[in-house]
Amino acid sequence: MRPIIFSKMDFSHSSLFGYIEDLQELTIIERPVRRSLKTPEEIERLTVDEELSDIERAVYLLSSGQDIQGTSVVANLPVLMRQNPAETLRRVLPKIREVLHVAGVEMQLTAAVSFLTVLQEESVSIHTYSHSFLHIILQNLEHRDAGVSNAWLETLLAVIEALPKETVRHEILNPLVSKAQLSQTLQSRLVSCKIMGKVANKFEAHIVKREVLPLVKSLCQDVEYEVRACMCRQLEHVARGIGTDLTKTVVLPELVELARDEGSSVRLAAFETLVNLLDMFDADDRSQTVLPLVKSFCEKSFKTDESILVSLSFHLGKLCNGLYGIFTPEQHLRFLEFYKKLSTLGLQQENGHNDNQIHLQTLEQEKKYISVRKNCAYNFPAMIVFVDPKNFHLELYSIFFCLCHDPEVPVRYTMAISFFEVAKLLNSDVYTIHKELVTLLQDESLEVLDALVGHLPEILELMTNRGENNGSESKLLSIPDLIPALTTAEQRAATSLKWRTHEKLLQKYACLPHIISSDQIYYRFLHRMLTIILTNNVLPVQKAAARTLCVYLRYNRKQEQRHEVIQKLIEQLGQGKSYWNRLRFLDTCEFIMELFSKSFFCKYFFLPVLELTHDPVANVRMKLCCLLPKVKSTLKIPTDKHLLQQLELCIRKLLCQEKDKDVLTIVKRTVLELDRMEISVDAFQKRFYKNDLLDQEKERQEPLLLEMEQLEKEKQKNEGRSTNINDKMFEKKRRDRKTSSVLAKSINLSISGSSSGTSAGKEEKKSKLVRSQSFSTQVLHPKYSNIDKCPNKSSATGYTSSVPGMGKSCMLSFSDDSFRTHAAGNSGNAAFSSSSSRNFFNSADQKNNGNKESQSRKMSIKNRKSNS
Repeated sequence: MRPIIFSKMDFSHSSLFGYIEDLQELTIIERPVRRSLKTPEEIERLTVDEELSDIERAVYLLSSGQDIQGTSVVANLPVLMRQNPAETLRRVLPKIREVLHVAGVEMQLTAAVSFLTVLQEESVSIHTYSHSFLHIILQNLEHRDAGVSNAWLETLLAVIEALPKETVRHEILNPLVSKAQLSQTLQSRLVSCKIMGKVANKFEAHIVKREVLPLVKSLCQDVEYEVRACMCRQLEHVARGIGTDLTKTVVLPELVELARDEGSSVRLAAFETLVNLLDMFDADDRSQTVLPLVKSFCEKSFKTDESILVSLSFHLGKLCNGLYGIFTPEQHLRFLEFYKKLSTLGLQQENGHNDNQIHLQTLEQEKKYISVRKNCAYNFPAMIVFVDPKNFHLELYSIFFCLCHDPEVPVRYTMAISFFEVAKLLNSDVYTIHKELVTLLQDESLEVLDALVGHLPEILELMTNRGENNGSESKLLSIPDLIPALTTAEQRAATSLKWRTHEKLLQKYACLPHIISSDQIYYRFLHRMLTIILTNNVLPVQKAAARTLCVYLRYNRKQEQRHEVIQKLIEQLGQGKSYWNRLRFLDTCEFIMELFSKSFFCKYFFLPVLELTHDPVANVRMKLCCLLPKVKSTLKIPTDKHLLQQLELCIRKLLCQEKDKDVLTIVKRTVLELDRMEISVDAFQKRFYKNDLLDQEKERQEPLLLEMEQLEKEKQKNEGRSTNINDKMFEKKRRDRKTSSVLAKSINLSISGSSSGTSAGKEEKKSKLVRSQSFSTQVLHPKYSNIDKCPNKSSATGYTSSVPGMGKSCMLSFSDDSFRTHAAGNSGNAAFSSSSSRNFFNSADQKNNGNKESQSRKMSIKNRKSNS
């Protein structure tokens, strides 16, 4: 609104009308305020005596109240039925029946919903319901307002499912004969069609044949195309009710006739019903009747009847797979080409015409073409099955590329939703679509990204585990641009206002330790998570980033990096200037207690958490008090006795020094909870057995990643030395072959002579490296919402841990410091699907063989000495 400046008033013609417009705007703003005021008479008329009971108040409002009060009573009907069903049926329901005769649309719609709610809640028996409510439903079924009529019809269809057969037959089916006649109104005949489809599933086939099918045929030949189309859509339900034989002799001829109807909506309904009933037709019916009809539909869709294109594209996948067994190779190719044509409809120029020769498409046509391409994207997994996944690259990859790069968001959104299904179908050939994965991750629309992220962990697992370049050291070769695409997606989600997409993305990024290396996570993602915790303003996003950061920390392989992150968490969060950061530190500690072992938490975070008992902000102290029971559960006696003393000291200080009433109340409640808690001891106890096993497993796994890093460095050094030695040896062989052969023999002799002395140490290092490598495959699996909550079972021999990424479970014994296997089988060893596990068993067998050989040599030496 333009400001009115009186110091420079201009009474010209244009400015005067401008002032009048401003004044009119002011009056419009004030009008709703004046209209909302009630006069004393209106207030008196809306006032109800407070001493009346609920039933009496409902009767009074229905009798003398206004429409809005009557609508409120009708909406409250389910509550009255729960409280006092007998009085409600005797006094309230008759009043509602009277009021509905003259009620407006709002009360009618409310009554339809309330009647359905009473049925669903089973407040009264079905016999009482049919006696009291059914007649009211049937009376209002033909209301002049189409919306009201449809609402009552939906209620009636739900009631029919619950009513006994005899009631349906006498109260609904018998009156339906007269309602379906041509003399009745169009709306009455439409209602009869829908009731007919519901009733057909209620009775036996012979009753349907005798009493329902004549009405069905009559309505299929009705003079109004709306009735024919409506009845045609109900033929599917009728067919399910009468069985295969009657469907072939009665329903199929009607469908064939309706498929040639002059009305396009009738032909469309016939086509969709044919597709839905494909499983009820035998091979002869499909090849002789259904297939010719479908071919004619496809041919006419582009030439004369574009209205069927949207429906045809939606049902094409189901149609192709339903008729797959009767297709000739030529027909198979024709339907595939038809699908390809629909997939690019509206995008490419046909018959070689230039842009100037093509008429501008109408807005309606554009919407139709977008819907067609969207349906093609929806049917893409079905078309992969149709052509066989082995032929994907040759037959469908170009269409997949076009749909993923479609200019319209709904098409790309649908492709993102179905991307996981496509990846599953391609199996080992999934590497062929990695470029499209990167494209969709970098899509400009956050809706597309949100749709793709839903199954991102599963997609990445398929890409890395089944890709062409599947290797333990080079998994990322199958998706070279993955990391930039993931970082770009996160940054775009962070800068948008759609924080739920950002939260979802951060939660799914917890799967990355299973996909990429520890260093890549540290340099590209870990610090970003910390930045989000410190700077983002949305609490769910901060919590998601905190949990994902803890996952990254859990599987980090370098001790220096671990210590750096832990130090930043304590300094920037736990000791941060903002109380908001200190609250997030407590949230992060909860995730650490969930993901790490008790000893890890006690070593690094126990005392920093207790320091917050002196926090100047009451909210921080309050949150800390709520967390203290979990903190105490991480202690073990007698190892953590000094930490327990620190905890008790902090509790005493809080009890004595706390001034905030709310915090003090929580402290007292926490003290009672802490007193009831039992602290686990270092040794196993029966009541803590399962938790102790889980914690010991975590504690055992945590140093293995660090150990693996060190052993990998040693391995790389040894490999570097061996390559240098091999190069020198190759040069010597070129110079003097005889000398090299002698040298090779001497090397073999020296190795065999020294194997008894050095093989044990090397094999031990090798076994440690391999078992730590096998542990590295146990990072977060997308199938599990919680990392360390894999299915575990304890037994007398050991502990069963389901290892993500491996085909079978391995038995881990806690009686020794190394992993031992106790799986049942012929060889006595667990069968692992990964190569690292096979190396582990080979190294173990070599070690055992080496020990046996050394023992046999020692025994032979002893025997010689005794003989001498």
